[in-house]
Amino acid sequence: MQKYVNIATVQLPGPSLVTIGNFDGLHRGHQALLRQMVDLAVQQWNEGELERAPQCGLITFDPHPRTVLRPDEPHYLLTTPDERLALAAAQGIDFGVIQCFSREIAALDARAFMTLLKEHLGVVGLVVGPDFALGRGRQGDLPRLQELGEELGYTLHVMAPIAWEGKAVRSSFIRAALQQGDVSEAADLLGWTYTVTGTVVPGDRRGRQIGVPTANLQVPPNKLLPADGVYATRTKLHVKDSWVSFNSVTNLGVRPTVDGLHHRVETHLLDFPAIAPDTDQTGDLYGQSLIVEFIARLRGEERFSGLNELVAQIQRDIAQARELLSK
Repeated sequence: MQKYVNIATVQLPGPSLVTIGNFDGLHRGHQALLRQMVDLAVQQWNEGELERAPQCGLITFDPHPRTVLRPDEPHYLLTTPDERLALAAAQGIDFGVIQCFSREIAALDARAFMTLLKEHLGVVGLVVGPDFALGRGRQGDLPRLQELGEELGYTLHVMAPIAWEGKAVRSSFIRAALQQGDVSEAADLLGWTYTVTGTVVPGDRRGRQIGVPTANLQVPPNKLLPADGVYATRTKLHVKDSWVSFNSVTNLGVRPTVDGLHHRVETHLLDFPAIAPDTDQTGDLYGQSLIVEFIARLRGEERFSGLNELVAQIQRDIAQARELLSK
């Protein structure tokens, strides 16, 4: 996939079909829309409707429009813009544009925005869902976009929403599942296992002191984390020019037993030295990027009477995670 930043900096010859939106999570509903757009492009080329094979593109925004228009309301992301484009590429999308969202962009009317797409991306088709609207005050609704298409030379394609196992798929439903710690439900709606990427930074090394060393992850401050607790996870680490996946146990929270003061994301890689003997777990992970996939929640965060009780519970967590992940 070709990645671009800001529509005005791009100059594609076209023809292209594009879709526009936040696409946070790029869930099953988003994926279905993208596949329909790819199928439409193939159909138009096969039927000779276009002189050249069309490309399919996705336009998303950074920062999220809500953080610009409602700065007093914190908003946490399911996916970063780069994660969205990587997921879109897996659906066959040819290019992605991360559009910087500002009050100036929000003030554009529908005609100005669609003219921008026509001039810079060679748009011949706009693919959207039935509740889509764009432009200042959302005045670019479907009838207006249809009218502009006739004027500017593009076709509007409205795709029906897709349900999953009889349920509507919305980012708000996924957020609610994650906030309850139900990462399995979130994965069902997403169509992929929810992940958190972070950089390993020094901690207080308490895990090493009790025989369960952990990687302390610094994650983007606007990334939505699942509910505090202990999870069976898989953690990807870059080893010798390739990504290696380790079964792991990950704790989210403030660690009340040891009077933790800061919220942390800590992951313990199971059998780490045996799988990667040339990597020094005690030091070489610092500064590395780890990708943590949340498979299942084992329990909520608890306060224990002391370290011995905490260590005993951690060993039970590890045993439970091994059994669950082996399946």
